[in-house]
Amino acid sequence: MSKDIKAKNWDNMWDEYMELLRKWTQGFQALQKVSAEVQAKYNEVATKAMNESSEKTLKEFYENWQKTMNEAGLNAFKEFGQNWQKITNQPGIDQMKTYGELMNAFAETWQKMWKK
Repeated sequence: MSKDIKAKNWDNMWDEYMELLRKWTQGFQALQKVSAEVQAKYNEVATKAMNESSEKTLKEFYENWQKTMNEAGLNAFKEFGQNWQKITNQPGIDQMKTYGELMNAFAETWQKMWKK
């Protein structure tokens, strides 16, 4: 009977994992779609700005855009690192902890790269 219980627990955990993976896939697809929309809108705005704006206005637009994109990207990486850390603090996930540390290091490197 204990084998049946263990198998059922494993099946439940696997089903939960697969459901979360499906949600992650949907979220990732939504992110890809929004990224494409952001790029398209940026291209539209940049084209309009180049055709109708002064050099000073273009410079201000570019600086504001760059600042906003940097902040958005850094926050996303920071949030991802924090969420990953919560997951890896669960017992028995040492390999995943190592991966989380690598992701945190990547996020820090990314942040330093964009601060230049």
